[in-house]
Parts: sequence; structure tokens; C-alpha cells
Amino acid sequence: MPKHLGELPSLAAKKFGNKEALFFNERSFTFNEINLFVEKLASNLKSLGINQNDVITLYASNSWEWIISYFGIARVGAVINPVNTMLTPTEVKYVVNDCKAKAIITSSDKVPQIIDLKKEGKINFIISFDNSIDDTISFNDLISKDCTEIQMPDTDPNSLSTIAYTSGTTGHPKGAMQSHNAVILNGAMTSQMHIRGENDVVVSALPCPHVYANVIMIGMIMFGTKLVLHKTFDPASIFKDIEKHKATIFDGVPTMFMYMMNSPEFNKADLSTLTRCYVGGQTMPVATMQDVEKTFKVPLIELWGMTEIAGLGSTHPFYGKNKHGSIGCAMPFCELKIVDVNNPKKNMPVGEVGELMVKGPITMIGYFGDEEKTKETLEDDGWLHSGDLAKIDNDGYYFIVDRKKDMILTAGYNVYPAEIERVLATHPDVAIAAVGKEKDKFKGEVAKAYVVLKENCNPSEDDIINFCRKSLAAYKCPRKVQFVKDVPKTSSGKIMRRELHSLDN
Repeated sequence: MPKHLGELPSLAAKKFGNKEALFFNERSFTFNEINLFVEKLASNLKSLGINQNDVITLYASNSWEWIISYFGIARVGAVINPVNTMLTPTEVKYVVNDCKAKAIITSSDKVPQIIDLKKEGKINFIISFDNSIDDTISFNDLISKDCTEIQMPDTDPNSLSTIAYTSGTTGHPKGAMQSHNAVILNGAMTSQMHIRGENDVVVSALPCPHVYANVIMIGMIMFGTKLVLHKTFDPASIFKDIEKHKATIFDGVPTMFMYMMNSPEFNKADLSTLTRCYVGGQTMPVATMQDVEKTFKVPLIELWGMTEIAGLGSTHPFYGKNKHGSIGCAMPFCELKIVDVNNPKKNMPVGEVGELMVKGPITMIGYFGDEEKTKETLEDDGWLHSGDLAKIDNDGYYFIVDRKKDMILTAGYNVYPAEIERVLATHPDVAIAAVGKEKDKFKGEVAKAYVVLKENCNPSEDDIINFCRKSLAAYKCPRKVQFVKDVPKTSSGKIMRRELHSLDN
């Protein structure tokens, strides 16, 4: 097993050489080419003053440059900070400042949002994928320059490789610290469970910063799988590339499959080369899974994971029993258990609901700079609280039942009511705000705001939503706003979010 992420491209080049590894936007890359670009980027990052353990933020949409940057950062021995591109500039700046990033690698469209960080001296430099951006360093120049071979970092496999931020219930993102071993092992185990190898071609539009996309990328570089990467999800483009590249696997979240099945292009699409599809990010209704299998004519296999475990915690083995509605069984070398929600030392019997916990070499080191949240999530014996309510059947298959907390899962993204409520509370016309959720055919769940207005104030629903968009990523914003006279509260004045639906009109 490789010791750290920076080793993977060179090992892949030695094993797979000129085999096609990556296809993006009509451009193809071999494993040798990827390794060469990674080596050049790493060498020139070092010449810019990037050293081992420095943090570099990677803030860009899906692209071949993103993948080169990911491994280039690792190759120089620095720590990768992958950032969700849907975050607002305010949220991105919080993350960059919190993890004390030394530099940012980004795309040209994101530069205006973060250039202030350089002007204020909070980062040393910005590397842009576009040559024409002022006050940035050209990514293309860095991978075109001659480079000197740098020594492979002498890194403990259990040392820090990645700080991946996930939204917190307090409204502030938390940086889950992932080791080299956790990321590599999760990618390897996923590929083994799914039997992903040299003969497979994977089509994916999953966002690169997401852990689900990450395990696919690691599988590509470790096992020779060809990855056809899309910048954004578009059914027609997905169908085209499945046919063009004779794809064997499509990975997606539930909404992607729903949009694909409802696309006018579906009946014209040739999906005959597909051998299986995988779905994660949120649970999918059994009836919908059956519809996908019927229309796609291949098995649809569900998986479960989270940022805090660097990817998957459970899935179905490709050649094993596939139970619809189940997230499968524990990954190799890992353990899962269902415990009493109030007592993690008490295991729940088969069929009874409790909190899902996970243990193994894939669990995070902790939350960066937040010992309190780390202690809340990680027990002293290594068991990690998932925050998911689940149950297990007699065959050892796990089923997600609900969320332990009030998290809203919209199109695979985590949204927390408290974060939205904090923004709503700053609106000059809002007296009280509470956020609940409601079902959505395509997104699974969406946020709904219940707002008590101040006297003589009369904003519209659009006014409230647009106000939120100034401070929150689009996927976090409430899709509906209902104005109410009051909200359900406990005797202590705490808002009862799960009772908000009683107000629905």
C-alpha cells in the first residue's frame, strides 16, 4: 500500500504507462501525461516556497487541472484543502482563513471572489487555470516549465493529507482532517468492492471536492480505470459520453438518475455498454431504484459515506446480494454498529433503530482546530458518530432510517437549518425565523423557512430568498418561505423544528 497520495501518479505511470486515464472536455490524458504534469506542478510549487505540511486550497469546478492540482499538492508534501464551489465568497474566505492556507489554486471565474485574500496578505499567492488573470500565477506556465526532480516526501501514512470542510450545525464549516492512509485505503476498498479495474470506463459529473468523487478519482489512478469527467451534470452530454466511450459504470446521486430518466434524450441513448450504476449522497426510494434498473437495464448499487471517513463506509459488493433500500455492509477493515442514541456503549438489537457508528483506519483524525466538536464526534475508543439513524437486518445489511439531527439533505448536499436561521435573523424585517424541510421529487428534500415578521413589515417571499442568496450557497437557500404568526416552541423557548410542518398551508 502506498504511503501517501503523492506517490500514486508515478506508480500509475509505471504500471499503466500510455493507457488513457482521463477524458475531459474533448481532451485525453494518459497516465504518463498525468504524472508528468503532477511532477512539474509539484516542483514549481516548491520553487514558489510551498513546503511539506503547508495547506493549499483547491477551489475550482471539475476539470483536468483540478485533478493535476490535487496530486501535485500531495506530491510536494503539502496538505490539500478541497473547497465546494457552491460556497459563497464569505464562506470560502472563512475556510481559507480557518485552515491557514498558504496559497489557492483556482479557476479564472473564481479569482474575483478571492482576490481580496491576496491583497490583504492572508495568502501568499493565487494560481489560476487561466493565463489572462492579473495578479495571479499561471497554472499552465507551472506545468510547462522545466522542473527538477524533488524527493518524495517522507510521510507517515497516518499523517494529515487533506482538510475537507463540511457544514456545521452552528453555521460554521468544520474541517475534517483525513490521513493519507484513510484516503488511499478508502479509494482502494471502493474499487475492490465494486470490481473497478483497467477494463472499466467510468462516467461521472460528481463534484471533485466531494468524497464520493474522490474515491472514483483514487480508483482511477490506483487501478487503471478510465475516468470520463464532466464539468457539470447534463443528461444529454452524459448519454453521449456513455455511448462514445463505451462506459461500463455511471456514478451519480439520486437526482441525476431522475433527471436522466425524464430526459427527452433517454429513449435515443445507447446505454448497452453499462454493466452497473452506483448511487450515493442520499437514500433513494426503493420504487425509484427499481425504475432505474428497469430503464437502464443494469444493477443499481447503493452506497453510503461521509467526509469524516474520507469516502465510503458501506456498500454492496458487486457480486454479492444487492438489497434495495439498504446501504449494504461495512467496508473491508472497517466496523459498523447501531447504538442507542443516548448511550453509544449500548448496541441495539437487529431490526431496532439507533445511531450508526463507524470505526476503522478510514476515520478522520479530528476536526481542524476544534477539539470540542472532535470529542463530540469521535469516541475515545475510535468509534465515530455518523449522525444517521439506522438499523441492521439478520444478514448484516444496514438501512438508513432518518437523520439524528435536523439536517436537510438536498440533492446530495448537507444543509443545516441553524445556518439558514442565522442569516434570516439578520434581515431587518424578520422577528423570528425557523427552518424545516419538505420532500421534493427531484432533490429529495428542500429547506423551507417559516418567518414571523416585525410589525408593519411586508417583504415578499422572493425578497427573503434573495436576501439569503447574498450570504449562502444556492443549495443552502430556502426554496419556500411561509409567513406565520408564531412558531412551535418548547417551554424554554426552543423552536421545535420537527413540528413546523403543522403550520403548512
